Amino acid sequence: MNNTELESLIRTILTEQLTPSATDTPACTASSVALFDDVDSAICAAHAAFLRYQEAPLKTRSAIIAAIRAEIAPCLSELAERAAAETGMGNTADKILKNKAALENTPGIEDLKTTALTGDEGMVLFEYSPFGVVGAVAPSTNPTETIINNSISMLAAGNAIYFSPHPGAKNISLWLIQKMEEIAFKVCGIHNLIVTVKEPTFEATQQMMAHNKIALLAITGGPGIVNMGLKSGKKVIGAGAGNPPCLVDETAEIVKAAQDIVAGASFDYNLPCIAEKSVIAVDCIADQLIQQMREFGAMQITDPQQIAQLREVCIQKGAANKSLVGKSPATILAAAGIPCPAKEPRLIILEVPANDPFVVTEQLMPVLPIVRVDNFEQGLQLALKVEDGLHHTAMMHSQNVSRLNKAAHLMQTSIFVKNGPSYAGIGVGAEGFTTFTIATPTGEGTTSARTFGRLRRCVLTNGFSIR
Repeated sequence: MNNTELESLIRTILTEQLTPSATDTPACTASSVALFDDVDSAICAAHAAFLRYQEAPLKTRSAIIAAIRAEIAPCLSELAERAAAETGMGNTADKILKNKAALENTPGIEDLKTTALTGDEGMVLFEYSPFGVVGAVAPSTNPTETIINNSISMLAAGNAIYFSPHPGAKNISLWLIQKMEEIAFKVCGIHNLIVTVKEPTFEATQQMMAHNKIALLAITGGPGIVNMGLKSGKKVIGAGAGNPPCLVDETAEIVKAAQDIVAGASFDYNLPCIAEKSVIAVDCIADQLIQQMREFGAMQITDPQQIAQLREVCIQKGAANKSLVGKSPATILAAAGIPCPAKEPRLIILEVPANDPFVVTEQLMPVLPIVRVDNFEQGLQLALKVEDGLHHTAMMHSQNVSRLNKAAHLMQTSIFVKNGPSYAGIGVGAEGFTTFTIATPTGEGTTSARTFGRLRRCVLTNGFSIR
């Protein structure tokens, strides 16, 4: 859709836009727009907006999404720069790619497939309808990408949205929420389809989860916040932790496997939860794989003392050191007291035993452990152990289709990437749509518009079967 077509569609919608009837007067009215002083006012305003949005035609949803894509596109660099600066995590170049994927590759209303059954007794129609106001929690690791991705999906499904941004990404999140609310209003004349509070806090998130006008929770974060949502009594779409292993067998195309692993594990300094967190390599190709990874910019640490120094600063009290999450290789090397080459490496790699804390801990930093195994079967068993039943993401490099199928079947992960970098699993540089809410704990997997809709059944008896 070009700008002329978009402007024409917006004019048509504004001309046709319905206003609320007397019976639809909201219980509370909004004196603010997008950013509110308190949780209750924000949610009530979003609920009032939802009631009006329900009356709008489907083309309104499409026009809002088209306008978001058109008006946010020039802001992608600014979003990336500000997110990296505010959170201190990741890098601008990769964040631009993540924002671009979320903006361009998140499906809209076309994802809401209608199906029908007909027969002698009549017809049954199955369609997706909105929940109402969705309470969405966004992380500091992917703040703008998650807000863009979820906004498009949730608005496409017909919902209004209350966002709970991470306080660590407060400023850029509030700016983006306000910007997207303004875009939606310009298209449809409805204020507060996307709202939040001026001061995001843990307490505000708790209040949101308990609010009676929140119909659905969508939580992108760690197991703690997901578990809190599950105790709310509401329907929850929860994206939790992952520790994705990457298995490489002796049939793999080693040069491509090395290139893909370095690209995936270094992407945005390993912040994406789908990124390679460990490599499990069959022994006979391990040396060649490591050498090729070095060719593609990885720095190998071999000195046992330096490995111990890295372990000490990266893993503390059985968890990733939060002060190093999403930091550059140079920063991590400096923290460990290890000299950094003049040309900063893309990734730090090191060989460790299978039970090393680097292997069994989700790090979210560009330090990639490599474990040798005797054969594919041993490697698969270790990969299952490392993934630890989280069923989030796994990668495998092999030319043996039977092995690929076996691993995919046994891993049962929401995303399984074969012979590619991890980010291919979220539609970056590969087929498939983009998602930044991978709802593994609650079973929805990679989310899209239909995830945020209720599947309804409409039955007509004795008619509409023409066979």
